Amino acid sequence: MSRTALLLAAALVAACSSAPPRPSPEVVSQLAPTGKLRAAINFGNPVLASRDPASGEPRGVSVDLSRELAARLGVPLEIVPYAAAGRVVEAVKTGAWDVAYVARDPLRSADMYQSPPYVMIEGSYLVPAESTIRSNAEVDRDGIRIAVGKGSAYDLFLTREIRRAMLVRAPTSPEVVSTMIRQNLEVAAGVRQQLEADARRTAGVRLLPGRFMVINQAMAVPKGRDAGAAYVHDFIEEMKASGFVAQSLLRNKVEGAAVAGPDDPKER
Repeated sequence: MSRTALLLAAALVAACSSAPPRPSPEVVSQLAPTGKLRAAINFGNPVLASRDPASGEPRGVSVDLSRELAARLGVPLEIVPYAAAGRVVEAVKTGAWDVAYVARDPLRSADMYQSPPYVMIEGSYLVPAESTIRSNAEVDRDGIRIAVGKGSAYDLFLTREIRRAMLVRAPTSPEVVSTMIRQNLEVAAGVRQQLEADARRTAGVRLLPGRFMVINQAMAVPKGRDAGAAYVHDFIEEMKASGFVAQSLLRNKVEGAAVAGPDDPKER
């Protein structure tokens, strides 16, 4: 056998040995009970998903993970679009999706399993340019009103943490800055990348330095699908370790997000 043939054979053996094991029929039936993987994609979070300006095709790390998971299950992918994380969470009770991408939060664990985080992103504040507020520590004060996306990770976090300021809930996260301006509020809270984009196209606003929280993004599976949840746990860990998540962020030109570390059972 020629050297070229030997190399080709070795490559084939390596590819076969590295191929992921096929999921069990139970896993497939739990993650794709309708014969397809219905993935809830939140287009309100630009770190996770967006649409190609020219074609309108969905793209982003959550889309890439959904396609990879569907391929491993051997089923078609159906993207179920949402404009806000809160709407994704509400829809779990209707059985509208099989997997979703949400920020980890203890309140959400009642209805869904949340995988270990795969991406960490920052929550930041934006204020009118003339505001006297200069730091995150100055936000939680009497008379301060904070615009936040209803049901978002920031809403849940700030509901627990804010003591003196008041939260004003916008219908979706992309509407937070417009809500702040329209209602003459003092602060807007959201994903740093979304706020940066808003600041570029909105005159008279500025971001506060730093972050007020780190958001751990996870893949979610409805409760009662234990075999599917266990498979998703291992899938997410593999996608981080293999470099899949990092490559997806790079390919989709996402800045300001970091790949989460390996699962730590102590932090569950």
